[in-house]
Amino acid sequence: MKQVNIAQAKAQLSELVKRAVAGEVIVIARDNKPLVKLVNIATETRKARTPGSAKGAVTMKSDFGKPLNDFARYR
Repeated sequence: MKQVNIAQAKAQLSELVKRAVAGEVIVIARDNKPLVKLVNIATETRKARTPGSAKGAVTMKSDFGKPLNDFARYR
């Protein structure tokens, strides 16, 4: 992982993008504090969503849709 400051990133953006596309992770920092990460979006690891995968894991109380007592004066 390579870290560069913002001024370097401005001056070398095309080169940094090429390196990120090639698989390198580039961190852009200000005052040596990391701010953002430049990565190849195609190789980003994402878990594919499976519809219905949370079925049974999420529950709601039976009174979920009822008005809250704190807001009775607004009815």
